[in-house]
Amino acid sequence: DPQQTELATASKRKLRRFIVIDEVVDKLYGSKVREYFEENNVQHKILALPTTEETKSMELVLNILHEVQNFSLDRRTEPIIAIGGGVCLDIVGLAASLYRRRTPYIRVPTTLLSYVDASVGAKNGVNFLQCKNKLGGYTPPVASFLDRSFIQSIPRRHISNGLGEILKMALMKHKGLFDLLKNHGKHLLDTKFQSCNGFADHRDAALQTTRIAIETMLEELAPNLWEDDLDRLVDFGHLISPELEMRVLPSLMHGEAVNIDMAFMTYVAHARGLLGAEEREQILQCMRGLELPVWHSGCSWALIQRALQERLKHSGGQLRMPLPTGLGVADIFNDTSEETLERAYELWVKD
Repeated sequence: DPQQTELATASKRKLRRFIVIDEVVDKLYGSKVREYFEENNVQHKILALPTTEETKSMELVLNILHEVQNFSLDRRTEPIIAIGGGVCLDIVGLAASLYRRRTPYIRVPTTLLSYVDASVGAKNGVNFLQCKNKLGGYTPPVASFLDRSFIQSIPRRHISNGLGEILKMALMKHKGLFDLLKNHGKHLLDTKFQSCNGFADHRDAALQTTRIAIETMLEELAPNLWEDDLDRLVDFGHLISPELEMRVLPSLMHGEAVNIDMAFMTYVAHARGLLGAEEREQILQCMRGLELPVWHSGCSWALIQRALQERLKHSGGQLRMPLPTGLGVADIFNDTSEETLERAYELWVKD
């Protein structure tokens, strides 16, 4: 907004910013971040923290809030900036929502998963009593700044992890996105989602893939930002994965756990007659091509039953199970029998 820019530059008061950055990101980019604020004459406090699933707690939120209070932040004009992966963005979002009831914050995602998932939408939260995101709220950021150059410094497994959430949107809503992942998955992993000249066969697959993933996510989230409607296609891959992910920490990353859930649900869709054998194999082959796990020994039949019982408790007494009904099309089902689930599980384990 030109008027806001003019007011900000005309003000005699020095600009101030409070930044929370993941400690790994700080080692890689901290000097550039500091240089940026110094060159722009911004008084700043940078708080580097270990933001992982194991540290994603109210304790870390309170640590941030102590530092925010010491900084004497003005909640009307000084947004908190979060730079890091999804866990960092979630924790800072919750801290900002609590400070003075609501302080604006900005998300700067640095992993592929946070770029296409955590940067979009209003949710924030922390783990509690060994349950994933049990405490949290709905406070959207004032902005998300997306820069794919961050992704070039993350390990290959982390890129594969982000591809799990992109594949979710492809299977639920967009056959073209599925084809992009199937045809260009290895290239995206090899080039770490950087836009490269000289790859005519791949065009700009990285830009197309991330843009479609975010647009389809926004299509689903925007009309239902506070989840008043519990029938959500974006819950695909999130019925069993929260229980599995917390149970086997830290052996599975979020997108990997989501993919294992999606692999099982692909078998459920096949057992229900929604997917043919060829479509099922195309999905599993795409998952393997993206270097995602399609099974885990920790995903026992007992764990699946427990996870689905939890699902019933928190979704109005219905499973609200999103399932693919083809490639890039899906629906939500409440009538999947235990017999169908068990048959799908046995075939999944056997395969």
